[in-house]
Amino acid sequence: MLKSEKKSLFRFLIIYMITTMALFTLATTIFYIFEKHWLLDVQKDALKLNAESLVVKIRQLHLDDSDKLIYPIEDSYKSALFDIDKNYIFGDFRPKNIDFKIPFEIKDGVLYHIKPVSPYYLGTAYLVLKKPINQAPFERLLWTISLFLLFAFFVFSILGFFLGKLFTAPMRQSFEKMNRFIQDTTHELNTPISTILTNIELLETLYECDGKQERKRIEIASKTLSRLYDDLTYINLNHKHHRDIKPINISTLLDERILYFDSMIEAKKITLTKQIDKDITITIDENDALRLIDNLLSNAIKYNRQKGLLKVILDAKFLSIEDSGIGMDKKELEVIFRRYQRSNQSEGGFGIGMDIVNQIISFYKFKIDIESKKKKGTKVSIRW
Repeated sequence: MLKSEKKSLFRFLIIYMITTMALFTLATTIFYIFEKHWLLDVQKDALKLNAESLVVKIRQLHLDDSDKLIYPIEDSYKSALFDIDKNYIFGDFRPKNIDFKIPFEIKDGVLYHIKPVSPYYLGTAYLVLKKPINQAPFERLLWTISLFLLFAFFVFSILGFFLGKLFTAPMRQSFEKMNRFIQDTTHELNTPISTILTNIELLETLYECDGKQERKRIEIASKTLSRLYDDLTYINLNHKHHRDIKPINISTLLDERILYFDSMIEAKKITLTKQIDKDITITIDENDALRLIDNLLSNAIKYNRQKGLLKVILDAKFLSIEDSGIGMDKKELEVIFRRYQRSNQSEGGFGIGMDIVNQIISFYKFKIDIESKKKKGTKVSIRW
């Protein structure tokens, strides 16, 4: 799966899961509130029935002619009797701050039921019952809802993944078509480019004839096409090619690549200064090293001004390439590694060079530092 495809799929899944789970959470919250009220009503009804039963027992005591009355006590709840003036008469608990105007009251997890009694058996005008709220049904309800939400998250994650794959399928097909086009194009370009460059070298080596300037232009154009071909091939491989990582003499390679770009440097009349330490060795795949150096040199030449400056420094710790070209502002620097992003639309290229550079330094865990000022120039430093 391509990086852009993964990014689109990830974004789709995030939006899909957030909206879906938000709706499910809202629905289950409403369901929990209604169920909670229903469970509480069940306990209220049970306490209400206890109160009715107790009133019957108090009535029997009221009618009893015995000198000794035994107050009915139950293990499942506690009760207390109050007269018409709301004064405490008797009970197995003594409630405080009771609001006699409401039938039910909840305090600190305890359910109170206030029942008016008429007629006033044993002088009782109000009967107050209390019972701790049974939390077990609420805990079971929460556990059930939590399991349901977890199951829903699992199901909708799988469903979202398959929907996301369907969503990104057209994009994948487009990428595959583009890759096939790049493969066909680069294959067709390679042979004529190689033929042109080979014949230019033969002309310069074997013949002294007019048209040297014209040959230089052809050489520059051919080398530009050759470099684009190499970059497109590198991207098309999608970094799945076999890397032969070994110690490379980067000093020698850098000199060779500067020489390769000599005609382009000369065409812009750029002043080149080099500070290249000898026999600097780093462990890297040679093709990756070529792509890294070529793209940095190419940008420094392409975006340089006529009669500009190009400074190349290499030592055991870093490679630095500095130009005196158009430079970049802060906004451009933020998107410099984005594929198909170009600093100057008037210049050639596909905007893939810095993306390739970023891929390489990320793979080898190098560090890159870019300093740039608009109309002043750019300095790129790679540390390993």
